[in-house]
Formats: sequence, C-alpha cells, structure tokens
Amino acid sequence: MKVMETDRLLLRYQTQDDAAFVLQLVNDPQWLQYIGDRGVRTLEDARAYIANGAMRMYEQYGFGLFLVERKEDSTPLGICGLVKRDGLDDIDIGFAFLPAYRAQGYAYEAASAVMEYAVNKLGLARVVAITTQDNDASARLLQKIGLRFERLFQLPGDPDVLKLFSYDSTQADRGTEMPRK
Repeated sequence: MKVMETDRLLLRYQTQDDAAFVLQLVNDPQWLQYIGDRGVRTLEDARAYIANGAMRMYEQYGFGLFLVERKEDSTPLGICGLVKRDGLDDIDIGFAFLPAYRAQGYAYEAASAVMEYAVNKLGLARVVAITTQDNDASARLLQKIGLRFERLFQLPGDPDVLKLFSYDSTQADRGTEMPRK
C-alpha cells in the first residue's frame, strides 16, 4: 500500500514479498557498521524481520519503516520511515539505502517526505533520530532535513554512546524550518 510519493519515489508498506530486498539491505556492510547485525541470514529470517518489525509497527502505530521504490521502474532502493523505539520518548526517523542508490538525493527526497508526513499528517511536534558517533553521512542528512544535534546518549541495555538529533516544531519558529519539496 502506497503511503506517499515524491517526484521520483514511492514510499509504501513493506510486505513479505520484500524479503529478498530486506535480506540484502540488512547485510550491507554500512548497515552492519552503523545500524547493527540483526541476525537476518535467510529469506525466512527476512520475512520474520519484516513481520515482527515494520508490519507490527504499521499495525500498532499506523507508521513504520516504509520501502522506498523508484517510480520509473519500481526498483527497491532502501527504507525510510518512522519508528517508535524502546528507550526514546519521541518517534524517530530512520533510513537506509543500498550502496548503488546512495549519493543520488534519494535519501534526502524520501526523508524530507517522511518529515513532512510526520509533522503535517501525523501532527508530531517533535521528531528525533539517532546515529552512531561516526556516521557523518547520516548526521549531515538529518541536519539537511531540519534536525539538529541535541546530545549524546545511550539506549537502555546498549553500551554504545549515540548521537541524538531532534526536530521540534517550536524551533521552526527560530529559523530551523523543515525543507520544502
């Protein structure tokens, strides 16, 4: 089911049919470095990962990580969406793209659409994001879509110290507006 579209992209719910793509994405070296090993090694693992992650979040919250497809040929490029994560009070935006589709503006286009959706459709006053301390590319993208570095922190049970970025609608009045499409 399509959730939103941009000039070049469709963002839709993930389904079990996306298992091969998800298997490839979650085993990409940058995913493993910056997001972590999810133990997804087979198509069956990928189906379970989709069912217990994205699909469960859609059912519970009405949002989740959406599959990002190129409109012209329906090629899956990555995922981008919103997550309600244990250990964070706020909804956070996340994204990941296969190497072949990085540095082409796809992540910016998708993340900008998701931020607009979060603020204007879901009415979220605050959206956050987390990155590892060395994930400079994601930090730059988050800042480009209107989030600002807030502080270092740790998720419960996680030894890693992460960067927390935030967008707050009250900050928008002070010159940190969301990008326009």
